[in-house]
This record gives sequence, structure tokens and C-alpha cells, in this order.
Amino acid sequence: MRFIHMADIHFDSPFRVLTDKRDFGTKRRLEQREAFRKAIEYISKEKIPYLFIAGDLYDQNYIKENTIEFINNLFKTIPNTKIFISPGNHDPFLKNSFYNTFKWNDNVTIFNEEIKRIELEEIDIYGYGFNDFYCSNSRVEEIEIKNKEKINILLVHGALDSSKTIDIQYNPISTNVLKEIGFDYIALGHVHKRTEENKYNFIYPGSMISFGFDELGEHGMLDVEIEKNNKKNKSNNLENNYLNNKNKIKTNFIKLDNRIFEEKNIDISEINSEEQLIEKIDSIELNENNFYKIILVGTKNIEIKIDEICKLIKQREIILKVKDKTETKNDFDKLSEQNSLKGIFVKKMLERLNDKNENTEEIKKAIEIGLKSFE
Repeated sequence: MRFIHMADIHFDSPFRVLTDKRDFGTKRRLEQREAFRKAIEYISKEKIPYLFIAGDLYDQNYIKENTIEFINNLFKTIPNTKIFISPGNHDPFLKNSFYNTFKWNDNVTIFNEEIKRIELEEIDIYGYGFNDFYCSNSRVEEIEIKNKEKINILLVHGALDSSKTIDIQYNPISTNVLKEIGFDYIALGHVHKRTEENKYNFIYPGSMISFGFDELGEHGMLDVEIEKNNKKNKSNNLENNYLNNKNKIKTNFIKLDNRIFEEKNIDISEINSEEQLIEKIDSIELNENNFYKIILVGTKNIEIKIDEICKLIKQREIILKVKDKTETKNDFDKLSEQNSLKGIFVKKMLERLNDKNENTEEIKKAIEIGLKSFE
């Protein structure tokens, strides 16, 4: 069988955290629509029978009805494709959500907080949807597969093996429990980075488009094919048994986002004026279709005013951020030996710098700011 697996589309996201450029959010939302249109056109052209959307199709706090109509009208163009949506923490199945109040096309199935099994000729699809912005226990770990002769797929939004406190609020799921249940494919959403390799078939397709510099590289969806292996090997070892019984699965990444977010380091140790620095940034060859964060590194000889630099660089339309990670030329060890307020200040700050619990970058910045006050 063949299907498309996508997630974390986040229609109508404001994109405010990226830049203060006024029209950036609108441009990015237009690119978001274009990427989704490309996905539907691909499904239509390839005659793919199933589309799985593993949560965060839209942002509940910002979504507009005309955007929902845009999505649903595209769904109407692929009437022979069965579409399954598992609402996530950004688009939960609320009483007033469009999942509940809008009339979706007949080929669309939306899961809610009740775990359901959809029985089709060649596959059984299990799904769960958030009914709030947080979920501590979806009960998907309690699922028992009814027919192991068929292909069994779980569609769910959640955080695998959550160790961080924040992830525990977003449907934590144990990979060990999932292995015991024995799904043939787990179509996940929530993590915006694509699963590069996973021998257990617990797959995140990544976000459809990138939302920032913590999501570098290409973004899109997965075209998946599964060939069922019904020749089961019995073993006392759960790990070996799982791997031996595994089906033949082929995943093909389809790029949908025309832009890539990239980071570029610039060593400014030899720069002696703001003009030189701006010329240095302007001299970098950049792809006009991508977005960039310029990271200044090395030892600085000048005061760096990020706001002024951003206004003056030529490629400011694609350079969204400039980050200062440079160090000052001051010999802190020598300064700490001075019998003065400055020396005492530096000595105390160096003690904090050696504390593993402290933020090194913040301490260095504090020393730099403090030293200026002594000038």
C-alpha cells in the first residue's frame, strides 16, 4: 500500500518570532499555501489512495475560515484519496474548532479523543486527536491490534520518550510500548525535524515548511510504501522478533518548501570598523531563495550595534537575523589581579564563568557590559 504522511503545517501561523519585517508573515503564509497546493497536486498526479496528516494542520488561535475553505477545496480535488487527520496541540478538536463546526468533504476523517479503528480492505487505521491544547495521556499505549494479518497504522500527534518537562504535556509515548503493540507504521506529528533513520518505523515527517532557524534544511512530506510481511518469526527476544518480522517499507522525501533556513558564521577578528563589518557581510554569496542568520564570531575590535547593522546591509530581505557571538580582547585573568573595583568585578564574574550551572554566553556578555561602566 502507498500513502502520504505529513504533519505540522500550521496554517495561518503569524511567524512573528522570526523577524520584525511587516510583510514577512504574509509572504510566508502565501508560500505555506503554495507548498500545500503542491502536495495535493502530487497526490492527484500519483493517484495516492491515502493521506495522513498527523496534527497541527492549522493554528487554532489564528486560523481563518477562508483558510479552512482553501484546505477543504483542495481536498475536493482528490476525491479518491481517503484523508485522515489527527488533531494536535495547536489544532485540538474543540467544541468551537473548525474540525467540529465546519462541513468537511466526504473523503475526510478527523479523529477525536476517542481512539478509533478505521477498517479498510487492506489496512486498519488507528487514530487519536487532542481535545485540548495539552494531553498527558492519550491511552494509545493501551491499544490492542485486532487483525495482525492486515497492515496496521497508528496516526497520532505526540512526543516519543519524553524526558523534558515541557514535552510531557504533549502526549508522551513510549517507543518500547509501541514496539510491543506491533504497529506496521506509526505516523507521528509534533517534532518539526524529519526522522532521518528509524528501524522501528516510528516516523516524524517534519514540518511541511520551516518556521525558523531551529528548523534548518529541507522540509516537505513523505511518500511511503509498505509491503506486508506475513511470515512471522517467533523469538523470546522482543527486539529481534520485532526486527525479523518487520515489513518492507520505503519512504521517499518530497520537498515542498522552496526556501531553506541557513546559518552563516563570519569571523570578524580582523575587522576594525563598522563599515568594514557591513562590507564583509555584503560580500557573502547568498541564495536569494533562502533565509539566513549571520553569526558573528571571533574577537571583536569594535562595538557591535546589531540594529544598525541590520538596517545597512544590502541583503537585508533574506538576512533575517544577525547574532553577536564574538568575544572581547580583554585579558580577564590579568584584569582579575588588579587591586581595584574593576579587578574584583572581573574576578567574581570569572568564578561564575567556571560554574557549570551558569550560562557561559550570558556571563561573558555581563562582563563586557560591566567593563564598559568602568570606562
